[in-house]
Amino acid sequence: MRKFLLSVVALAMSVAFTGLARADMNIAVVGPLTGGYASFGEQMKAGAELAVADINAAGGVLGEKLKLTTADDACDPKQAVAVANKLAGDNVIFVAGHFCSGSSIPASAVYAEEGMIQISPASTNPKLTDERAGPNVYRVCGRDDQQGSVAGAYLAANFGSKRIAIIHDKQAYSKGLADETRKAMNAAGKKEVMYETVTPGEKDYTALVSKLKRAKVDVLYYGGYHPEAGLIVRQMRDQGMSTVLVSGDALVTEDYWKITGPAGEGTLMTFSPDPRANPAAAKLVKRFRDKGIEPEGYVLYSYAAIQAWQQAMEKAGSKDPKKVQAALNALEFNTVIGKFKFDSKGDPNLPPYAFFKWSGGKYSQIN
Repeated sequence: MRKFLLSVVALAMSVAFTGLARADMNIAVVGPLTGGYASFGEQMKAGAELAVADINAAGGVLGEKLKLTTADDACDPKQAVAVANKLAGDNVIFVAGHFCSGSSIPASAVYAEEGMIQISPASTNPKLTDERAGPNVYRVCGRDDQQGSVAGAYLAANFGSKRIAIIHDKQAYSKGLADETRKAMNAAGKKEVMYETVTPGEKDYTALVSKLKRAKVDVLYYGGYHPEAGLIVRQMRDQGMSTVLVSGDALVTEDYWKITGPAGEGTLMTFSPDPRANPAAAKLVKRFRDKGIEPEGYVLYSYAAIQAWQQAMEKAGSKDPKKVQAALNALEFNTVIGKFKFDSKGDPNLPPYAFFKWSGGKYSQIN
C-alpha cells in the first residue's frame, strides 16, 4: 500500500510540474475599444491577436503558450489606471499599450511598480519616456517632438506665404503635438495667425470655423484625433472654406474618411513610413487582408511590439523583468516594421516621420 501511495504522489507531482511547464503566459493589449477612438483600439487588437496566434503556432515563448487579454481603457486616464491594476492582479507580465498618451503615462506608473514590461505601439508624447516611470517602459512608435519637427518645417517651407492657424483639443497627445509643431514652425521663421483650443467630443465647431473664416486662414494645423478633425473639415467646407487641414498620426484610420467623405480630399498628415510598404511585411499584410483586415495605422506596430518582447524573452531565457529589460536594451529587433534598437530612454531608432495625403478615401506617402 505504501508503495502504491508513493507512486500516486509521484504521478501527481509529475502531472503538476508538467502542467506548470505548459502553463499559459499572460500578456495583454490595451487601447480604446469604445468611444470615439475605438478604431485605433481595433487596430491594436487585430495586430496583437495575429502576433499571438503566430507565436503560439511556432511553439510559444520559453515553452509556454501565450494567453492574450484585450482590455479597453477608452482613452481615459482613470480607466487606464484601473485596467493596469486589474492586469497586475491577473499576473499579466507584458502589456502592448496603450494608444493615447494620456492613458499610457499614468498606467506606466502601475507597470513600473509591478515590474510589468510595457511597450506602447502608439503613444507619442515625449513625457512617456522623458519622464519614464521605470526602466520597463518602451515604445515602438515615434515621438511628438520628432513628428512636430517634421510638420513645422514642412508648414514653413510649403505654406510660408499662407495664413496658418494652430488648434488642439487640450489632451496630452494633442497639445504636445501642436506645441512641438508650432515651435518648429516658428523656429523656421513662420508665425501662426491664431492659436486656439477646442473641447473634444463636441459635434458643432461652427463657432471655431467662423472664427477661422474671419481670420482668412489658409491652413489649419490640428493637434487632435480624427473624429473632431473630420467634423471641423466638413464644417469648413459647409462655410465655403478651402482651408487645407494638416494633422498628425491620429488620422491614420479609414474612419476619418467615413466622417469627411470628399470634404477630406487633400488633408495632409504626418506618420512614420508606412510599414505596409516594407517588402519584408508583404506576406503578413496579405494575411491580414485575406482575413478582411486592412493593416493600417497601428496594426503592424502592435504586432511588432509583441515581436520585440518575444525576442527579448527568448534572449533573456527568463521571465525575470530585469533580465528581459537587459535584453530589450541590448538587442536589435527584427520586426514587421523593420529593424531597430531602443535607446537609453526606451525609444526606437526607426526612420523619421513622413507626410501623407488623403485622396479618394485612402492615404499615401508623398515625401
